Amino acid sequence: MPTFPDDVVTAVLAHMNSDHGPDSLSIARAFGDPSATTSRMSGLDGEAGYWQYDGGTELRIPWSAPITERPEIRREVVVIYEEAQRRLSKP
Repeated sequence: MPTFPDDVVTAVLAHMNSDHGPDSLSIARAFGDPSATTSRMSGLDGEAGYWQYDGGTELRIPWSAPITERPEIRREVVVIYEEAQRRLSKP
Protein backbone atom coordinates (compact mmCIF):
# COMPACT_ATOMS: atom_id res chain seq x y z
CA MET A 1 0.00 0.00 0.00
CA PRO A 2 1.49 3.37 -0.97
CA THR A 3 2.17 5.71 1.91
CA PHE A 4 3.01 9.39 2.15
CA PRO A 5 5.80 11.02 4.16
CA ASP A 6 4.84 12.01 7.70
CA ASP A 7 5.19 15.73 6.92
CA VAL A 8 2.67 15.44 4.07
CA VAL A 9 0.17 13.56 6.23
CA THR A 10 0.62 16.05 9.08
CA ALA A 11 0.07 19.02 6.75
CA VAL A 12 -3.03 17.51 5.13
CA LEU A 13 -4.57 16.60 8.49
CA ALA A 14 -3.83 20.05 9.93
CA HIS A 15 -5.47 21.71 6.93
CA MET A 16 -8.50 19.44 6.91
CA ASN A 17 -9.08 19.72 10.64
CA SER A 18 -8.58 23.46 10.89
CA ASP A 19 -10.28 24.56 7.66
CA HIS A 20 -12.76 21.83 6.78
CA GLY A 21 -14.38 20.64 10.01
CA PRO A 22 -17.95 20.89 8.67
CA ASP A 23 -16.91 18.94 5.57
CA SER A 24 -15.48 16.15 7.73
CA LEU A 25 -18.71 16.04 9.69
CA SER A 26 -20.68 15.68 6.46
CA ILE A 27 -18.38 12.82 5.46
CA ALA A 28 -18.90 11.07 8.81
CA ARG A 29 -22.66 11.48 8.58
CA ALA A 30 -22.85 10.23 4.99
CA PHE A 31 -20.47 7.27 5.28
CA GLY A 32 -20.71 6.44 8.98
CA ASP A 33 -23.53 7.54 11.26
CA PRO A 34 -26.15 10.12 10.20
CA SER A 35 -26.36 11.30 13.82
CA ALA A 36 -22.61 11.98 14.19
CA THR A 37 -21.91 15.23 16.03
CA THR A 38 -18.12 15.55 15.68
CA SER A 39 -15.59 14.39 13.11
CA ARG A 40 -11.98 14.91 12.15
CA MET A 41 -9.70 13.45 9.51
CA SER A 42 -7.33 11.12 11.34
CA GLY A 43 -5.11 9.69 8.63
CA LEU A 44 -4.54 8.75 5.03
CA ASP A 45 -2.52 6.46 2.86
CA GLY A 46 -2.44 5.57 -0.80
CA GLU A 47 -5.58 3.46 -0.52
CA ALA A 48 -7.95 5.48 1.68
CA GLY A 49 -8.70 8.42 3.91
CA TYR A 50 -9.57 7.92 7.58
CA TRP A 51 -11.89 9.91 9.80
CA GLN A 52 -12.81 9.56 13.46
CA TYR A 53 -16.18 10.67 14.65
CA ASP A 54 -17.95 11.02 17.98
CA GLY A 55 -14.92 10.42 20.13
CA GLY A 56 -13.16 7.66 18.27
CA THR A 57 -15.29 5.63 15.91
CA GLU A 58 -12.96 5.00 12.96
CA LEU A 59 -14.19 5.40 9.42
CA ARG A 60 -12.12 4.22 6.43
CA ILE A 61 -13.17 5.49 3.01
CA PRO A 62 -11.26 4.14 0.00
CA TRP A 63 -10.10 6.53 -2.68
CA SER A 64 -11.58 6.05 -6.15
CA ALA A 65 -8.21 4.53 -7.15
CA PRO A 66 -4.86 4.12 -5.37
CA ILE A 67 -2.87 7.37 -5.19
CA THR A 68 0.83 8.14 -4.90
CA GLU A 69 1.16 11.91 -5.38
CA ARG A 70 0.27 14.70 -2.95
CA PRO A 71 -2.04 16.60 -5.39
CA GLU A 72 -4.12 13.45 -5.73
CA ILE A 73 -5.06 13.66 -2.05
CA ARG A 74 -7.05 16.85 -2.56
CA ARG A 75 -8.77 15.42 -5.63
CA GLU A 76 -9.82 12.30 -3.74
CA VAL A 77 -11.04 14.18 -0.66
CA VAL A 78 -13.18 16.33 -2.95
CA VAL A 79 -14.61 13.18 -4.58
CA ILE A 80 -15.51 11.82 -1.13
CA TYR A 81 -17.00 15.14 -0.02
CA GLU A 82 -19.12 15.43 -3.17
CA GLU A 83 -20.39 11.87 -2.69
CA ALA A 84 -21.20 12.73 0.93
CA GLN A 85 -23.23 15.72 -0.22
CA ARG A 86 -25.05 13.56 -2.74
CA ARG A 87 -25.89 10.94 -0.11
CA LEU A 88 -27.02 13.52 2.42
CA SER A 89 -29.31 15.26 -0.05
CA LYS A 90 -31.25 12.09 -0.91
CA PRO A 91 -34.80 12.15 0.46
